[in-house]
Amino acid sequence: MKARVHVMLKTGVLDPQGEAVRHALGALGFTGVEGVRQGKVIELDLAEGTPEETVGEMCEKLLANTVIESYSVEIV
Repeated sequence: MKARVHVMLKTGVLDPQGEAVRHALGALGFTGVEGVRQGKVIELDLAEGTPEETVGEMCEKLLANTVIESYSVEIV
């Protein structure tokens, strides 16, 4: 069983890495990009039957900084 965790900075938190990507895209000639938010995807291989709540606990304790980041869990 696999779980995919998507972690993104919360709205209102400055994203300097996303801003650097937006600027670089403009420098490469890509127009129309008004904003970029960069996050991360963490893929977990889990034992069959692992509850989704366990993945949520992992996020709360380690995988996401819940002060400035939000996350979503996808079981695939």
